[in-house]
Amino acid sequence: MRTQSVLVVLFDGVQPLDIAGPVDVFSVAARYTGSEGTPPYVVRTASLGGATVRSAGGLRLVPDLDLADAENPDILLVPGGPGVGDVGSGLVTWLRQRGPEVRRVVSVCTGAYLLAQAGLLDGRRATTHWEACDYFAGRFPQVMVDPNPIFVRDGTISTSAGVTTGIDLAIALVEEDYGRAVADEIARLLVVFVRRPGNQAQFSTQLSAQTARSDPLREVQYWAAANLASDLSVPALAQRAGLSPRQFARAFVEEVGVTPGRFVDLVRLEAAQRALTDTRDGVTGIARRCGYGSPEAMRRAFMRELDVSPTEYRRGFGSRRHSAPTPGSSAPTSCPEAPSRGRSRPVAWQICWSS
Repeated sequence: MRTQSVLVVLFDGVQPLDIAGPVDVFSVAARYTGSEGTPPYVVRTASLGGATVRSAGGLRLVPDLDLADAENPDILLVPGGPGVGDVGSGLVTWLRQRGPEVRRVVSVCTGAYLLAQAGLLDGRRATTHWEACDYFAGRFPQVMVDPNPIFVRDGTISTSAGVTTGIDLAIALVEEDYGRAVADEIARLLVVFVRRPGNQAQFSTQLSAQTARSDPLREVQYWAAANLASDLSVPALAQRAGLSPRQFARAFVEEVGVTPGRFVDLVRLEAAQRALTDTRDGVTGIARRCGYGSPEAMRRAFMRELDVSPTEYRRGFGSRRHSAPTPGSSAPTSCPEAPSRGRSRPVAWQICWSS
């Protein structure tokens, strides 16, 4: 393939990792594409007037050029950060005029807010950081906000969730251009734990469930998630926590917000979903490894929670063409409720780099 140009938009208050993550993916791709002397991607940065910007973390970023002088790139990357709420009309106008001319437009985290302001997401599916999507959906009702996936691709425009998901989306773009083997090598080099498909939910059970305050219960949570094939009954977990079954069950609900049994069910289901989409292991092996004991037991859990069998889940969601359902929400339209912190703007705009 010919060298593709990547243009990264800069503005005051931009989140540095929204830029650095995808840029590293595009930069290291040269190691694995076999295109000697011809880099697969050339990355340039630009701001209004070519002005130096100060990022959310205080870093000063010097752009390569003025947005007004930039040619239409092959990939336009719009990062997020707390500064998106203060960007002036000049950048939005530039995006509105130039975005439709670009072959692939990509936003990271709350960068989707700028695309929506420019009208580029009208009538499209999109996602953003989980804590900003309720506000996003209310502010832009013409956008079909899906809070579950880590990234969404709708035609020429792709949007990703919280900051690190920009890496996942960039790797997916490289895979589209150069194949899975190259994408896997990049993920390995960048020490990405799992190269996650876009249909994977933003919220894992470990993230969405409250972490216990007390050390014994917290350690039980971590141990259960790492030992799914073990005995995870209430008596067994209570013994590990040094409590009676009644004390353990009561304390667990109080600190975690769900019963121990429900927590175990969801952790096992999540692990099975991940194994079905990220590996080629057989259903029988996955069922045993995740603590179901038999494929039939795992099938019943999938039907109860997701209304699809494990085989149907792998066929439909392992292809990356659809957004995977998560337990209890087959067609989500809003994010899980985030704790109120007394701010009018989503907390994600203030501290979106923390997730």
